[in-house]
Amino acid sequence: MYNKEMIISNTDILAMDKRYRANFVNSVSGFKSLQMVGTANDAGITNLALFNSIFHVGANPPLLGMVIRPDGAEHETLNNIKATGTYTLNNILPQWYEQAHQTSARYAAGESEFEACGFNEQYIEGFKAPFVKEATIKIGLKLSEIIEVSINNTCIVIGEIIYLILDEQLISPDGYVSLEEAGSVTVAGLDSYHTTQSLGRLAYARPGKHPEPLSV
Repeated sequence: MYNKEMIISNTDILAMDKRYRANFVNSVSGFKSLQMVGTANDAGITNLALFNSIFHVGANPPLLGMVIRPDGAEHETLNNIKATGTYTLNNILPQWYEQAHQTSARYAAGESEFEACGFNEQYIEGFKAPFVKEATIKIGLKLSEIIEVSINNTCIVIGEIIYLILDEQLISPDGYVSLEEAGSVTVAGLDSYHTTQSLGRLAYARPGKHPEPLSV
């Protein structure tokens, strides 16, 4: 049992080394959704980038959010989303998490990470953004809104789900999608990748009633 609990203040965090602080703040909040974001520009040149800031916004309409931290005018993912209005989210499997990590390298503008990192493109007719063929859960989104966050020069991209590509056996009768069965990898911090193991599902919580397990 850990017995050296410490109090770290905001002042302490701001005084940390830049790289140390990034690792610390990124990991302390827990495991995050890990996706490769597929985009293409108007000329059809594709881009693939790793993101760990995907979150649920709503189900009606089906919306997902993503935080983008622009590096400048050269940020291809954001530029491509703005140009075409479409992008994809693709889960990562354990056997190629290293290839997925490599997509975060700073490749030259116009050089596709699909080819550089060993992934294949998959398309739905009429939808410009590329999916990752190797992924087991693929989500195609249409840009709905971009919210500028002035406090740290980031933006929140909100997209509506237009297409889903996955095996029907991954979907439970109540609509739950088994990420464990899909083989989805998760991440802590910026570079620590993990597989998952389900503890169980619980019924809808009600006051005065002990949580009941749900069959998977």
